[in-house]
Parts: sequence; C-alpha cells; structure tokens
Amino acid sequence: MIRKILLSVAFFLGAFVVSAQENQVMLDRVVAVVGNSSILRSEVDEYARELLTRRRQQGYTSDRDPQNEALELLLTQKLLFNQGLIDSVEVNISDISQRVEEHLQALIENAGGIAELETRHHMAIFNIREMLRQRYEEQAYANMMQSTVVSKVRITPGEVERFYREIDPDSLPVIAEQYVYAQITKFPFSMKEAKQRTRERLLDMRERIIKGQTSFEVMARMYSLDPGTAIRGGELEPQPLDALTRPFADALAELKPGQISEIVETEYGYHIIQLIDKRGRIYHARHIRLYPTYASEELAQPARMLDSIADLIRKDSITFEAAALEFSDDASTKMNGGIVTNHAALEMGHYFDARYTETRFRREDFGMGGSQTLDDYNALKSLKEGEVSDSFLTEDWMGNQLCKIVKLVRVIPPHQATLNEDYLQVEQMALSAKQERVFKEWIKEKIDGMYVYIIPEFRNGEFENKNWVK
Repeated sequence: MIRKILLSVAFFLGAFVVSAQENQVMLDRVVAVVGNSSILRSEVDEYARELLTRRRQQGYTSDRDPQNEALELLLTQKLLFNQGLIDSVEVNISDISQRVEEHLQALIENAGGIAELETRHHMAIFNIREMLRQRYEEQAYANMMQSTVVSKVRITPGEVERFYREIDPDSLPVIAEQYVYAQITKFPFSMKEAKQRTRERLLDMRERIIKGQTSFEVMARMYSLDPGTAIRGGELEPQPLDALTRPFADALAELKPGQISEIVETEYGYHIIQLIDKRGRIYHARHIRLYPTYASEELAQPARMLDSIADLIRKDSITFEAAALEFSDDASTKMNGGIVTNHAALEMGHYFDARYTETRFRREDFGMGGSQTLDDYNALKSLKEGEVSDSFLTEDWMGNQLCKIVKLVRVIPPHQATLNEDYLQVEQMALSAKQERVFKEWIKEKIDGMYVYIIPEFRNGEFENKNWVK
C-alpha cells in the first residue's frame, strides 16, 4: 500500500498551552530571528521538554542537546513559514480556525473555565486565541511549504536498485504477514427498490427543510450517513469544485447561497446539498448523504446464493475464478479471478499510478479503506490456503451493504524486505531518503538567502546544518 511521505517538521501544538504559562513572562526573550519571525527562549524550552517526553515514551535517547535540537527545528519551521508566505502557498484558513477553537475549548475545560484559563496564563482569552491562531497558521504554512518541496521529488527504478544495494541490510524493515485473497460479492436483489426508498427519504427531508419545519443542520446530524460531516451539521470543508466528485460539483455550481439542490447521485450514495457561501473558486457547502439500506430478508437472499456457490466450489463443480466471472457484482475483481487489490483505496487517495497497485495485505491494511475490510480479515484468519469462506455481510468502500465470500489464495510469512518481493516498500524508503536529501539542500539554499540571527549564547550549539550560524 502506498503511504504519503512527508518529512515532518512536526511542532508540538498538541502539548502547547501558551508561552507565558506559569513562568515569569518578563524573563522571556528573543533568542533567534528568521525572516520576519522571532523565536522566544520559552518556545525553545517548551519544545525541548516535549522532545524529551516523546523520547521517553518511545524508549530511545539522543546524543544531541535537546535545547539545540529544539532550536534548529524551530528555525526550520520559521524559515518554512516565511518562505511559504513569499511563495504564496495556499492553506485552509477555515481548517485552522476550527483547530484553534477546538484547542482553545480543550484548554478552557482543562483549566476549569475561561476566567481560570486567563488567570493561569496572565492574559485575556482573545490573546490566547490569537497566539494559538498564529501558531497553527505558522505550522500550516510550514507544512504546506515542505510538502510543496518534497512532492516534486521523483525516483527512478535505477535509483531504487542502487539504494537497495547500498543500504545496510539490517536497516531494511521486516514485512509482517500478508494475505492474497479473492472475493465474490452480491448486492441485495432489491437494490432498485432500496434506491427508490432512499430517494423518497431525501425528498421528504428536503421538503421539510424548505418549508421551515426543521433545519438542514438538524437533519444532517440526525440522518446523514457521512460520519465525517454529520457531526458538524453536514458542513464540508471549503474547497474548489475540482476537488469534488463530478455530479456533486455540477449540482453545487448551480446553487446560490442558501439554496438546496435536488437529489444528487454519486458513487458515494445520494445527497442533497446546500450552498453556504462562495468566495472566488472556493465553495462552502453542507450536505446530507444516504445510501440504500435493506431489511433482514433482503440481505438473506444474496447470502443464500453465495453459500450455494461456495458449496459448488468446495465440491469442485466450478472454480472460484469462473464463479467470480459469472456471479460477482464487483466489476474491479471479477475479470481477475476475484483477486482483491488496493485500487479503490488508491482512488480514494487520488493516486492513479498503476505501479502502486498491490494484491498483498497486512493485518493493519484491512479496514483502512478500499475493498479490504475488517470483515474480510475476520473471515480469512480462520481459513487455510485454497479454502473458501461462508457468506458474510459487509459494506463496500462507499458504505453500500452487500454479501461476499472470500478465498484465501496465499499467506506470505513475515520476512525482511527484498527488492523483488517488496519493491513498493523499498521504493518508498528510497524516495523518502531522496526527499530528505533534497529538502536539506533546499533548506541550505534558503538559509543563504534569508535573514537569520541567533544570539551568541546559542551559536555554539550542535546544529546539523552549520549554515544557521552566519
């Protein structure tokens, strides 16, 4: 499975309260300046403590002075932030605001109230909110700038092979047990009727909202089957139309603020959409999503059919491959003998490079999106190679209910990664190493072109990049 690699300059907003804390505010001072950003002694102290805590939790130590390491990481963040402003990288301001409010609310609850929080930090609540906003915004710009730099890095097969030859074998990861399996799926036979019931439910909700009998937000919280937005009253993150699936985007483009769409069918289900506002190319909307649901007997019918097919396969009356081709409703696997791939998960992540297609899955890959579900794993773990499961009820990656049977094709035992067997994992390691090299070179170049000042007390610290001290 592909994993998106970012060379994280992760800065500890989770543990952050505010620089003032219970310490004497007047003792704080600027220890470094990068571009238009300053670094306070309290920031260095806070992050150094966080580094030590993180290391203890992970069970390792470092020879580097945590104060020097913390300062260099903060210098890097400030540089990325300033360069992000120069390059006009785009960040999600709405997401930053939401994170700030969530963090502020957590601080208030931890302190026992707003007054207690203000007393603890010797400042008004709006100052605490502003400090949080500045930190979250700085982190967002830094992360986006770093992502922009490393996302341009590409790697060739020759570079992967050279990386594998040169790396210490002990540094290669141990690949956990993996499964190759095939499936045959059946949707309920009453799908047409269930879709009509779903449309009628949405029509009723739409009518009630338009008549003022209830609000869109209330209906979304109560009935929407999109867990990511239902809790927020159906509200989606502001985004351009090209980030949305085509039918959804087309319907949204026709709306004026406050208007509610007709029913929209996408690969994710059925929706009604309300436009909140539009700013330039960015649309802010909310939606209610439903997909067909079924009565017990409607789900029992395909289960009985699949159990009959499984019996025929076990009796060698038909091969699994032939049964998949003839009976399976899964277009992505039926032509390949039912073999499951991570294709759907790649689509969800907007990865369209065929080289990332994988047919082997670890335990932790099940339930992470795509065709492979936890239900699949629970059925597979009791099978031997070549055996076929009984039918079981599950959902596809879009939330639609269905039944399936699975066949355990192959179990690959734990092993150290090799170039032939685990090319994608080795390629990802090689890419990460190259991204790190490119990023360090980029940082060195940007340091030379940006104002950087470190007070004498901190100049003799052990920096990985010696260019910080000019």
